[in-house]
Amino acid sequence: MHNENRIMGLKTYIQEAYNELVNKVSWPTWKELQSSAIIVLVTTLIFAVILLVMDTTFTHLMKDVIYKILE
Repeated sequence: MHNENRIMGLKTYIQEAYNELVNKVSWPTWKELQSSAIIVLVTTLIFAVILLVMDTTFTHLMKDVIYKILE
């Protein structure tokens, strides 16, 4: 009896989840999706460049300043 309740509960959960995804969720249009993807791509590239500059600067600082002081 306990397993039957679990199976019915799982079935109800799946039906409700499907109903919500189909009828209640507001999905973006293709144009909105493309726009959001471009924004994410550009933002990611900007952060990558910033991190590259910071890493390169720190590497040169360590090599040219800190290690020479410690020699």
